[in-house]
Amino acid sequence: MSGRDLINILIFTALTIGLGLFPPVDVPLIGVPITAQTLGVMLSGLVLGSWRGALSQMLMVGLVMAGAPLLAGGRGGFDILLSPTGGFLLGWIPGAFVAGWLTEHRPSGWMRHLSAAVVGGVGLVYLIGVPWMVMVSGVPAQTAISGSATFIPGDLIKAVMAAALALTVVHARPRCLVPGR
Repeated sequence: MSGRDLINILIFTALTIGLGLFPPVDVPLIGVPITAQTLGVMLSGLVLGSWRGALSQMLMVGLVMAGAPLLAGGRGGFDILLSPTGGFLLGWIPGAFVAGWLTEHRPSGWMRHLSAAVVGGVGLVYLIGVPWMVMVSGVPAQTAISGSATFIPGDLIKAVMAAALALTVVHARPRCLVPGR
């Protein structure tokens, strides 16, 4: 891993942290807030690629687990894993990886970025977060699924924003990206 890789990983960790400055919006019934931080998850995968994107989110999750109050609303600590939010947070790592992998392995263009953001940054994060919520909080599965549906419009908007921003970065700073793009 080069120094440039390390700097880019740190930049996207910092971006995800910065997006936590937007206040969370609590969703009744399920105990998981709507935040802007998943935009950072999507962007890290789309711009940095699979491994570097996942490493940026692994660093973020590690800092939160160590107690740093970096999640929206100033939350942090290992006890996050024992909350309904824990699975969504852990899903950031594979979510960034999958978004990056899809971006690396599909033909270039707008749809590559958008579909990668939706599949990795939304779909995979939900696939991990919703069952975790059911397991940890005891919320019925149907309530968890319907409650999580309130996130979908905002997450789709974030996916469109992530795709547009990633394409802008691809054109403006191609050297910071995954080789071969």
